[in-house]
Amino acid sequence: MNRVRSTTPAVPAIRSTGLSVVGHRAGRPVSITDDVSVQVGAGESIAIVGESGSGKSITARALLDLLPQGLDAKGAVELNGELLVDLSRREAQRMRGGELAFVMQDPFTMLNPISRCGEQITAKLRAENGRRLSSQARKEQARARLAEVGIADPAVADRYPFELSGGMRQRVAIAAAIAENPRVLIADEPTTALDVTTQKEILELLSRLRDTHGLGLILITHDLRVAFSVCDRVYVMYAGEIIETGRPDDLLAAPRHPYSASLIQADPPIDRRLASLANIPGSVPAPGSWPPGCRFAPRCQWAAPECAAAHPPLEAADSGHTVRCARAGEIAPDLVAALRRDRRAVVTPARADDGSAPIISTRGARRIYGDKVAVEGADVDVFRGESVGLVGESGSGKTTLARMMVGLTRPTSGAIRVAGVDLAAARVSKADWNTVRSTVQMAFQDPYSTLNPQRSVGSALRDGLRLTDKAEVPRRIGELLERVGLAADYVNRMPAQLSGGERQRVAIARALARDPQVVVCDEVVSALDVSVQAHILNLLRELQTDLGLAYVFITHDLAVVRQVTDRVYVLKDGAIVEHAATEKVLDDPQHPYTRRLIGSIPHVESMTRR
Repeated sequence: MNRVRSTTPAVPAIRSTGLSVVGHRAGRPVSITDDVSVQVGAGESIAIVGESGSGKSITARALLDLLPQGLDAKGAVELNGELLVDLSRREAQRMRGGELAFVMQDPFTMLNPISRCGEQITAKLRAENGRRLSSQARKEQARARLAEVGIADPAVADRYPFELSGGMRQRVAIAAAIAENPRVLIADEPTTALDVTTQKEILELLSRLRDTHGLGLILITHDLRVAFSVCDRVYVMYAGEIIETGRPDDLLAAPRHPYSASLIQADPPIDRRLASLANIPGSVPAPGSWPPGCRFAPRCQWAAPECAAAHPPLEAADSGHTVRCARAGEIAPDLVAALRRDRRAVVTPARADDGSAPIISTRGARRIYGDKVAVEGADVDVFRGESVGLVGESGSGKTTLARMMVGLTRPTSGAIRVAGVDLAAARVSKADWNTVRSTVQMAFQDPYSTLNPQRSVGSALRDGLRLTDKAEVPRRIGELLERVGLAADYVNRMPAQLSGGERQRVAIARALARDPQVVVCDEVVSALDVSVQAHILNLLRELQTDLGLAYVFITHDLAVVRQVTDRVYVLKDGAIVEHAATEKVLDDPQHPYTRRLIGSIPHVESMTRR
């Protein structure tokens, strides 16, 4: 449970008042964020949550005075009671990293790939006389800082970032950030790309550093479980402004803003499967396109005429709880009722054994890279119309096994059969490859990296329709866009013009172009906001029902596993350690490793009682 601090120090470690970020478009000012006031005390942690485009990361950069060129901040930021605007540029630079530290989502953006980890941790450390530390002192400091973030092996100090796992790189980035004993640490999505056990370790590390260093911790995240499980207070942002603040338990039990309630409702529960996931229609309006009155009103099912008439202020709802909603007091009971509506578990019927052969079958599938065994003797079956999950930590072999199933990676030994074609055979004919490609397709985690940024959506889909009669291609493109819930005019849009959810829909449409029987989904929702994730998961269910698709679903999010899979294979160090129906694996895990995975999920008692 949260360890909530009852009081905030008289002088916060950091406080912003009326912080606004302004850019320019066609020579005119455009507000990016508006009147954001946050504060955190020493030893306290707060979360700033909201969908992409809500202004979370820009707010973090404004607090750090690290805004991109062309953006300007207005308002006041105080660090330990001192206005940062009063500091010289040199003093501000010394403050940033010394008093105020930053950790990004991808540690590769913080760590120099050609410098050893130890050098980066100690780069700014100086002796009392202001001189650079001796070589021996730097080594000792690097080892001490690494030990502080849970890295006991001193040899890590001599390694380069690319030689480390994602979790290890994040620890090194945190070690570098806290090297000068800052008063405030801002962490922007520090666990988004990590598996559940590594995520737990990083969150525990941040909490421990908060306590031992008296850090004020500001956590920027779209993961509600993370925010509600580790932070003392939560700020909810939407369209550039704070729309609700409160203690995690209060927000979960009785959210006052429809947007907060909708986010909570869209988050998939770990303890049961739902008939469908709640989602928020539409998307966050872009800066310069904010509607008059309440900015959430166009997406709000409780909106009334007065909501569009005037922009509501942020007002106190009760002790420690504020909300920006003209109807907050009136609709509060409805919001609580909505959280419980349609949240009953549904039973997933077991697949009837009709004697049919699996579409994909692996037997003793093994893949070795040098002296590393990536997959060890995997036996997996995928039958028509079912959804099979592959779960495990990073490096467990999930993606390698999936790539073998679609023919992107050749097995070292064993058998991989797709629609009867043995992909482990010494030679696979062109006709057999066409059979495989028409049977199984793959959708990847980052659709932006798989879509050519210089080619339109229509061009990307046309690639998947190469074997279709040219006269039929325009009609088929229209059908594919309609299948994934996109309008026909998306055909001319470029990837950069799409949101993350829209890009993922295009990637799914491209995977469907050859009418496959199986789609392999590799972490397709791991980087998406909870509301967009709900849209995509509901879409995948609809496609499965309409087209009879089977899925191989790779994910580290066990709540997602509960919602979309019928059976689960748990992998550890390349080997399958447990396999059963999803409900059995999650409710009654037999292997210690599976129990550890489930035990690593951020636990929020209020969320599991919904």
